[in-house]
Amino acid sequence: MRSNDLVAAALARLALLTQLEEGSPQSFRTRAYERAVDAVRLFPIDVSTLDVSELRAIDGVGDSTAKKIREFVDTGHIQVLDELSARYPDRFVALLQVPGVGPRTAITLRHELGIESVDQLRDAVTAEQLRELPGFGAKTEEKIGKAIDRLGLAGKDRRLPIGKALRIAEAIVDRLASIDGVNAVRYCGSLRRFRDTIADVDVLVVAEEPDPIVEAFVADPSVRETLGAGAGGASVTTDDMQIDLRVVPPDQFGSASLYFTGAKAHNIALRQRAIDRGWLLNEYGLMDGDTVVASATEEEIYRALDLDFISPELREDVGEIEAAAEGSLPDLVRVEDIRGDLHVHSTWSGDGRSSLEDMIGAAATRGLEYIAITEHGEDLSINGLSRETVIEERGQIEEIRARYPNLVILHGAELNIGRDGDVDYDAEFLAEFDWCVASVHSHFDLPMARQTDRVIKAVANPAINVIGHLTGRRIGRRPGIEIDFDAVLDAVADTGTALEINSHIDRLDVPADLLMRARRRDDVVFTISTDAHHTTEFANIKWGVSNSRRGWVERSRVVNIRPVHEFLTWLG
Repeated sequence: MRSNDLVAAALARLALLTQLEEGSPQSFRTRAYERAVDAVRLFPIDVSTLDVSELRAIDGVGDSTAKKIREFVDTGHIQVLDELSARYPDRFVALLQVPGVGPRTAITLRHELGIESVDQLRDAVTAEQLRELPGFGAKTEEKIGKAIDRLGLAGKDRRLPIGKALRIAEAIVDRLASIDGVNAVRYCGSLRRFRDTIADVDVLVVAEEPDPIVEAFVADPSVRETLGAGAGGASVTTDDMQIDLRVVPPDQFGSASLYFTGAKAHNIALRQRAIDRGWLLNEYGLMDGDTVVASATEEEIYRALDLDFISPELREDVGEIEAAAEGSLPDLVRVEDIRGDLHVHSTWSGDGRSSLEDMIGAAATRGLEYIAITEHGEDLSINGLSRETVIEERGQIEEIRARYPNLVILHGAELNIGRDGDVDYDAEFLAEFDWCVASVHSHFDLPMARQTDRVIKAVANPAINVIGHLTGRRIGRRPGIEIDFDAVLDAVADTGTALEINSHIDRLDVPADLLMRARRRDDVVFTISTDAHHTTEFANIKWGVSNSRRGWVERSRVVNIRPVHEFLTWLG
């Protein structure tokens, strides 16, 4: 991991714990640290090479933060962060993942009920203790309990959101890859299958000498506890996640990858297929007695079993083995297939972090053929654009178009779906946009029938081209709205409205399980878009693509893989 990423991660942790210390996510210090996180992560120069005065010159980094960055670079620690970490351990900080529990509420729960973890909070809900506290009541208590259950935040089966698990796993993988003697390294398990929540991570390393790799792994600064270590492997915990390391020789990389990636049921089905041929399949290879039939690559093992290669995202035993045997696996989307991004923000939106020209320039650099600039509509008072501002931005887009003749730039909007399904602006004003995304940003607790009705009303609006992040979920933080998904599918099919597969790692919305339901119909189409707010977030398209693959979405169903002239014909 780059020095800038390590520093940014430390500052992000400091911002989170400062919320608890000061009882507010909007305190001066919290916001200062949060500004510095993006400033450091996106800064083009390695911050470890800068002194305090040079760090202060970075836009978004103040004097106090600059000193803390230098302290972290020089010592590997920030004293105030260490003190706050001791005061607010991980299990207590996890309370902030529960919708309705902010910093002040968490401190109240600690002081009044001695609650130190999500498990204890769930127990207090069951015992109806929260309703006795000032500012709570039975409805709030019920809502908190329901959120804990829906998000899977409590109990022995607690899982981390994929975004957090990825950051942990990628940092470990990067550090292991830099060790002498490592030929290859990858994470496996449910993370490689791209499940949206992760229980633990399997890391596989290819090396001839395992001992130095194991020693470096257990000594990694992120490791909290070593559960076990021996020849060829180790198990540790880090940030409440267990990580299991396995070191294998090069000729077993394929069989070990297969074994440690597939869901249990998928692996059992593969082993049975091997047994039917008189062979044995395990992590060491596909064996015919003492003879290795295949082991070096996953592809050759599937081929030996008379199967087409099965992409890691599909390995759940939900029909993929039968499809691979029949040659009928879906033709899945690849990142290089994406020709346009149809949900993009700039600093014209209150939450955008890159200028309009920078966003368009970055899209052109990535080789996109078309892009839709979709600032928030006026109904989002904090981030949205007034009608006058919309017209002003449209003029700037017109000026920029001349400099990018090979990029079609659509002037669009991300409209807010209101409580009753209404969206921003009137019909006449909406008709002036080239492209409109409509998304739910509020009223997440309405009954299913109301939620379904509001979405379907937006779908029926002739100005709407696509429904953005359909459920509104934030993985591990907010459950999605409850809707009649089949009724929504009927509506989008009737109107030709697309469903967006949002690539933000905290959203991955439409969720993969719903995508699998949608694929049974050939009259529903999708876009895969980044919802980018900064130039670096165009790279997030890989997450949307992975989510589409996990949902078995065929390339033919994704409108923004079409060449620009075909896309514009579809758009009309």
